[in-house]
Amino acid sequence: MAQIPASSDRQFSADTKIWHSLKYAISTSSGFQRWQLERDAQLQGLRLEQQVKRYLRETLETLAY
Repeated sequence: MAQIPASSDRQFSADTKIWHSLKYAISTSSGFQRWQLERDAQLQGLRLEQQVKRYLRETLETLAY
């Protein structure tokens, strides 16, 4: 019997697609690339997703001040 996906499953799929699109857009931005160059040693070994999350956190912390 086929299982019908719950609306939360569809929402998760949509959220995942949105996150991947945002991650790509952020990672190709000049601000992110400049940030990467400034922190080259600190970012060694981090996946792109981890770098984007760190960039967003630091940017939001800066804006909060």
